[in-house]
Amino acid sequence: MASIVYPFLITGVVLLFIFNEKTKKSREFQDKVALGWARISLRLYGVDLEIRGAENIPQRGSLFLFNHTSLFDVLSLSASVSGLRFGAKKELYKIPIFSYGLRISGTLPIARENREEVFKVYQEAEARVANGEKFALAPEGGRNSEEKLKPFKSGPFIFAINCKMPIVPVVIKGAREVLGKKDLLPNTHQWHSKIVIEFLPLIETSEFKLNDRYQLQEKVFGEMNRHFT
Repeated sequence: MASIVYPFLITGVVLLFIFNEKTKKSREFQDKVALGWARISLRLYGVDLEIRGAENIPQRGSLFLFNHTSLFDVLSLSASVSGLRFGAKKELYKIPIFSYGLRISGTLPIARENREEVFKVYQEAEARVANGEKFALAPEGGRNSEEKLKPFKSGPFIFAINCKMPIVPVVIKGAREVLGKKDLLPNTHQWHSKIVIEFLPLIETSEFKLNDRYQLQEKVFGEMNRHFT
């Protein structure tokens, strides 16, 4: 039943984004729609969300780095932090209507095979960070089939250092059980499930230079990895 209803929910969200873009152009309205979409999606699929470390969520421009095993990572983060902008693989921008929703919602198009293009996208987003926008990226570079960390890519850390924005490490557990990398539908083996999302203390990047990015990368990896070992 949920899988039948969900496409209509997505279409409704995109239409609201388009309406807002053509009329109000209100970022607050857009953020409320995204927050509502995420929370309704979790309820629709029988997912309970437990949030830990909410006091570590900053009010200024910042970068949330999360372990990525499921599309429900994105839903969990969107339901926890209002106004969060994600990175999405560029292939998704080929989907009609949905791609328009991605663009007007401020999602960053990530071309994984083109390093220079990715850095250009990050550079163009620097002004948005200065304006207080929050971004979320998966430093592993893609979805992991296991609930453990893969080596991090350097791109998100270059982005954070250039913008001098703090990094909030985020540990998400249980999302893979809801919808794994090879699953077609969520929660097919159970009625209810639980996702625990924990926001770790933020890490300031203002003192790091680009040459220090690997130190920053190792520091964030270490903070997150101890929750998996």
